[in-house]
Amino acid sequence: MNIAAPEPQVVVPVDGRSAQGVLLIAGIILAVLTEAIASSVLALGRNDMLGDTYATPDEFAWLDVGYTACKLIGFIGASWFLARFQPRDVIMAATFIMGLACGVTAFTANLDLLIVLRVLQGLAGGVLLVGGQVLIFIVCPRGQQPILQAFFAMGAVVAPATLVPALQGWLIDSQSWTWIFFSVVPLALAALGCLLIAGVPRIAMPSSRRTDGVGMLLAFTGLCCLAYVLSQGSRWDWFEEPRIIVATVLGIAALLFFLGHQMLARNQGVLDFTLFKSSDFTFAFIVSFVAGAALFGSAYLIPAFALSVLAFTPTDAGFLLLPSAALFVGALLLAAYLMQARGVAPFATVPFGILLIMLGMWMLSGSTSESGAHDMMAGVLLRGLGLGFLFLSITLIAFGELAPENLASGIGLFNVGRQLGGLMGVAGLQTLFDHQQVINATVLGTYVTGGSTAVIERLGGITAMLGSKGMDAVAAGRASVALLGRAVSGQSAVIAFDMAFSAVVVLFAVAAPLLVCIKILLARHTRNGK
Repeated sequence: MNIAAPEPQVVVPVDGRSAQGVLLIAGIILAVLTEAIASSVLALGRNDMLGDTYATPDEFAWLDVGYTACKLIGFIGASWFLARFQPRDVIMAATFIMGLACGVTAFTANLDLLIVLRVLQGLAGGVLLVGGQVLIFIVCPRGQQPILQAFFAMGAVVAPATLVPALQGWLIDSQSWTWIFFSVVPLALAALGCLLIAGVPRIAMPSSRRTDGVGMLLAFTGLCCLAYVLSQGSRWDWFEEPRIIVATVLGIAALLFFLGHQMLARNQGVLDFTLFKSSDFTFAFIVSFVAGAALFGSAYLIPAFALSVLAFTPTDAGFLLLPSAALFVGALLLAAYLMQARGVAPFATVPFGILLIMLGMWMLSGSTSESGAHDMMAGVLLRGLGLGFLFLSITLIAFGELAPENLASGIGLFNVGRQLGGLMGVAGLQTLFDHQQVINATVLGTYVTGGSTAVIERLGGITAMLGSKGMDAVAAGRASVALLGRAVSGQSAVIAFDMAFSAVVVLFAVAAPLLVCIKILLARHTRNGK
């Protein structure tokens, strides 16, 4: 007997301007904000947490590695959850886990428990980002996607890059790092409330793939090793340390076995290779690496320069990036208006965004130890403006033409590319900074010799100044030598940071022509295929 397959349920679009649509979008953005706070907490709170947990740097590293690796797994595994459960239910479950894990984190300093909680936060965060974006694409009209995706980017990209550092810096200076995690709890409750009230129609999701346990295990092993190598490699001078070599070999082997397993599994594996039949998705996926390197790399460099060279407090370092949020949001909304109301192609704003980021980082490369927030502000603002034009464009290029059954896999894979690009960008900049600081100190040290007239005058001036403060002559002489050495070290760091800022400019200068060539080749391949 033949049994007719059930007809797919027709989803009635949810107007983003209606009360139901506003509640839905607000709930998703609030849920994504919980991930933004949890993902960047170690940027400014690392030293405070390290002291309270009494952990060694090696032990503490697993807080970062566990979160990052499981976030990547969340990106990949989100399609499995979304194929079996309603998207709103998945988002609410992930939001509840994120809020609960952050709430418990605020009340413990036990390292083992913190690692487990960070693993849960990473997994929930990855699922949240994918599930939220999928739900917006599926239930909201296509014509409203530019502005709705701009709102989503405010929580997923703008907040961790600009708003969250200011909040975290203020909480660390005025309270403690535990308040950063505790601040996630009310956001999670508000998100759950909005999502509960918003009436979202039930969605007939595409047929689920089989459970690929082997593939997920291989992916987790490979990504965990890769996250460890990229986050800790610079500290251990990369392949000079056996543990980095072992993790690299194991990670590469696991990822190669994973790719081989996925090819043999065909359409039943974790990855959906049919995504790359779309030239737009392929191009945007490649761009996501470069965009991730620029976003995460610059977000690492600017606060690090402010904290270590300019001696900013965590609050001041966080607020340094805050003004760029306005231009970031303004660029997102302007790009959304041009695409939604004027019919401008998403690709049109990509070169503009790249040029603005290059100009901003080039201006920052001229910073000195005497620079203040006002000296760096022009570069920081241009960076925010460029990122706004870049990220909305590549989002719409990547997912604008994907079929609903491919959305979850595509969004997850795109986020993996952006996250890996960010890890590689930060690792490369850390390595460049470390090497340049040593080289600069060596070069500058050759000009600081005992017989140099300038050195004698500088030491004499420092000694006299210290003597006028009441220090005896012998102690003042020793202190003057130490202060001169600190000045040389500080200048070495300034030059190294300027080189790192310039490296981001060089990255785009090299990548931009390559991306144009890739776009042309993909377009030709598409035309020939037709």
